[in-house]
Amino acid sequence: MSEEAEKKNYSADSIQALEGMEHVRMRPSMYIGDTGVRGLHHLVYEVVDNSIDEAMAGHCDTIKVTINADGSVTTIDNGRGIPVDHHKKEGVSALQVVMTKIGAGGKFDKDSYKVSGGLHGVGVSCVNALSVALKATVYRDGTIWQQEYELGKPLYPVKSIGETTERGTMVTFKPDPSIFQQTVEYNYDTLAARMRELSFLNKGITIILTDERQINEDGSFFSETFHSEEGLKEFIKFLDENRDPVIAHVISMEGEKNDIPVEVAMIYNTSFNENLHSYVNNINTHEGGTHLSGFRRGLTTTLKKYADASGMLDKLKFEIAGDDFREGLTAIISVKVAEPQFEGQTKTKLGNREVTSAVSQAVSEMLENYLEENPSDAKIIVEKVILAAQARHAAKKAREMVQRKTVMSIGGLPGKLSDCSEQDPTKCEVYLVEGDSAGGTAKQGRDRNFQAILPLRGKILNVEKAMRHRVFDNEEIKNIYTALGVTIGTEEDSKALNLSKLRYHKVVIMCDADVDGSHIETLILTFFYRYMKELIENGHIYIATPPLYLVKKGQKKQYAWNDKERDEIANSFSGGVQIQRYKGLGEMNAEQLWDTTMDPAHRKLRQVNIENSGEADRIFSMLMGDEVPPRREFIEKNAVYANIDV
Repeated sequence: MSEEAEKKNYSADSIQALEGMEHVRMRPSMYIGDTGVRGLHHLVYEVVDNSIDEAMAGHCDTIKVTINADGSVTTIDNGRGIPVDHHKKEGVSALQVVMTKIGAGGKFDKDSYKVSGGLHGVGVSCVNALSVALKATVYRDGTIWQQEYELGKPLYPVKSIGETTERGTMVTFKPDPSIFQQTVEYNYDTLAARMRELSFLNKGITIILTDERQINEDGSFFSETFHSEEGLKEFIKFLDENRDPVIAHVISMEGEKNDIPVEVAMIYNTSFNENLHSYVNNINTHEGGTHLSGFRRGLTTTLKKYADASGMLDKLKFEIAGDDFREGLTAIISVKVAEPQFEGQTKTKLGNREVTSAVSQAVSEMLENYLEENPSDAKIIVEKVILAAQARHAAKKAREMVQRKTVMSIGGLPGKLSDCSEQDPTKCEVYLVEGDSAGGTAKQGRDRNFQAILPLRGKILNVEKAMRHRVFDNEEIKNIYTALGVTIGTEEDSKALNLSKLRYHKVVIMCDADVDGSHIETLILTFFYRYMKELIENGHIYIATPPLYLVKKGQKKQYAWNDKERDEIANSFSGGVQIQRYKGLGEMNAEQLWDTTMDPAHRKLRQVNIENSGEADRIFSMLMGDEVPPRREFIEKNAVYANIDV
């Protein structure tokens, strides 16, 4: 074998161990973000990412993920199989190195993988460290190899357990409940959303997700297969299935610019929202970065040039802004970068400068060709841009009115706001309460030192179907802006939000635990998602969960948040109990509301986060849009839950 061929051979020497993993169990959040629901699901993503890397390198086309009946998870791929031969530096099998050394893996060897995803090289060893048990089985070169681990430590050396004609890697792991104390139960829908996303981002790959906890009527396990032949074009159609397109086709391109693979797909719809989703090596870059900047530059420059040449802007009395070109636009930008540099608070913002021009050039060429070949669509797009500019001009005055109210002193705060005495925003929280009646009870029950109350009158505006100036004209929404103290963007970027003067670091939505309350909750969440997404991304938005029942027997009383808790409490009281069903916050007195829903020592707050921005975008457009059948289907499926987590 020549030196060059040997260098490219995927073997034990391709595996580089960067550092030990002693601290993973001690400080797991440093490696997987947190030890809550999000971190738990990231374990699956890390293992699947290894298989996706094999697929991106051209060695794998099928990945199977199974949630087993005992709560463990198994992933199987048909890739090359992790190398098992002797690792010279470490003195053990390469499989053991991969499974027990942080940062060990072929993705650090450029001859094995050109690009790779995953949590910045943390890898499957981190999953191993945070699992009570893990079994790795490798099908490679005609032999089945296996090694098992407990809490990241191997129970025996890698051994041969048989012969095979198959190839690939199988990993089964069970998360450690002492690490993931909140829950070790996997949510099928969360995993399905990510597997679907990966299938769109890597067209041609088949991902099969099976849940052995759910059994169909015929006795088979519940399972879904995710496969996409058109990639991002299909992704756009999926995201926009509840919106009405204004042009006939999805505009898309795929190619390489400056040695950077770029894939883009976009379409315009009748909504007033901008929905841009960006990815680097399959990682959802929530905070954007240089690839998003490149997309915006290419889009604005090319459309502006076309609109100017068409003469359609001649009668417009003011300049078109960048925002105008993106109103009603759904777009996905996916790039593959050999050495991505991430920055930002959550390390999901791409910093590689060379990517900006690559994406900008790709988008410009794509749009120029499309506009030239589809003149009727081009005219519709420019007309939509002009309408957006006119609406933005109208919204400017409404926005300035909100701005003026917001920057005023305490006297400029909404009259209905009952503020707190604490001045440090990090210690302050504000409750957005449905209706004056519940607002009055909350004012009496709160701790005035750090809790503020803002009652909202009825159902706020559905921002999903409203133009921007209508949103800023709405009295309840103006009150929210003013109470929070945030300022809205400049003329150049009217969607940017300035959080430097945010007056409360906890914004708590508190509504009745009924259908109306859930609807109001969703309306408020839709407003925050579309107009103050930064508040969600920075972890400032919470949902209060008032109890559904009060169970009493004599002097004994206990609250229950669901039917199961109610029954357990009733049984523990052993008969003769009275059960009160709370239909709304107004049925509680101030003391009860404090004890159950507002007291930090006992309340149950749910923090709202965006685990999957594409899925969140699709759900909001479906819940708040015009299409009734998908909304009804979603509500029927999720009716068991009192509220909807984003």
